[in-house]
Amino acid sequence: MTFGEKLAAFAELAVKVGVNIQQGQYLLINTSTDTLEFTREVVKKAYEAGAGRVHVNLTDAVFERAFFEHTTVEELEKFPKWIVAQREELIERGGALLWIDAADPDLLAGIEVEKITTQQKAAGTALVNYRKAVMNDDIAWSIIAVPSAKWAAKVFPHLPENEQVDALWDAIFKTVRIGEGDAVEAWRKHVENLENRAAELNKKRYKKLHYKAPGTNVTIELPEKHLWLTGGSKTPQGTTFIANMPTEEVYTMPAKYGVNGTVSNTKPLAYKGNVIDQFTLTFEKGKIVKVHAEVGNDLLQQLITTDEGSSYLGEVALVPHESPISSSNILYYNTLFDENASNHLAIGEAYPTCYEGGRELGQGQLEALGINTSITHEDFMIGSGEMDIDGELADGTMEPIFRKGNWAF
Repeated sequence: MTFGEKLAAFAELAVKVGVNIQQGQYLLINTSTDTLEFTREVVKKAYEAGAGRVHVNLTDAVFERAFFEHTTVEELEKFPKWIVAQREELIERGGALLWIDAADPDLLAGIEVEKITTQQKAAGTALVNYRKAVMNDDIAWSIIAVPSAKWAAKVFPHLPENEQVDALWDAIFKTVRIGEGDAVEAWRKHVENLENRAAELNKKRYKKLHYKAPGTNVTIELPEKHLWLTGGSKTPQGTTFIANMPTEEVYTMPAKYGVNGTVSNTKPLAYKGNVIDQFTLTFEKGKIVKVHAEVGNDLLQQLITTDEGSSYLGEVALVPHESPISSSNILYYNTLFDENASNHLAIGEAYPTCYEGGRELGQGQLEALGINTSITHEDFMIGSGEMDIDGELADGTMEPIFRKGNWAF
């Protein structure tokens, strides 16, 4: 396939499999000026697939950096009401949302931590209904990524500048199964395989997971009615979609107060235009009681104090070390990719869909069941080829789930 053919195939995949656009549906795309060529192709494919209206929100790296450099904390506290209204209309119209990411991992390096965290809190509070709709899969949503020059330079610093973007394109095409036959059919089979893994775990009804690896020794309790899910999701209307492309994970929720021990990251966390790395978190009765990072410590400290729920976990995800992304030995500095190369956890809100009947429950009901709620949800990677995970059954029997970073069954 030529590059143009791959680009068109990726755009079609995002529309028909990612958000699975329906006839007459409203599609909102959030992206940046770095993705214009690809986004134009997505818009065309969306209309060809029957979208009623496609709206594109464009940001720009220069604009965003300038804003954070010169704005005040007081201005950052005033989240724009028109953005809230736009997201509310998206929900009301049963629309679909597509993120096309190309972010520079170092975009906001050097910006005052207070500004970054103030923006995070303001957005999280203002967009609470929108976040609920996404976390509940009330709307179809998907996240994909395409290269930008700054991001490609971060991933491939050893390559000549004129080869970096092309190298990142090639890597991304491989992760989303473009160029290897019928991508739509390949994704159908891939999701089916993940669903089989999730089904096996759901049959087990493990009470706890025990993790051991260099720098990590933690026990994570699971709610009695937890559900293991995959990247293949479904709206209440029955529309299937793929939230993350690529995806290699099966995931569930932890019991909010049932996490004890210490974890260490194995890949950098790209968060709000900064990199956080070489960090450890210590948990007691679910809460993070000790944290230290060699890189980005102040930002990590602020992240876990964003609100009450941001000092607890909301997701437990299993990804084999021998997954395609991990085997490529490429560090993407982008959570969409790096989380699909490694077992990971998430700080903050749990997906209500990971609990039987959780979709219909309000925040207070979820909290009463020991399910974490928060305005944050940030994945971080802890997996490696040295990680063992055991599952504890209700009667105390221990069974191997992972050995040396890979499935034990």
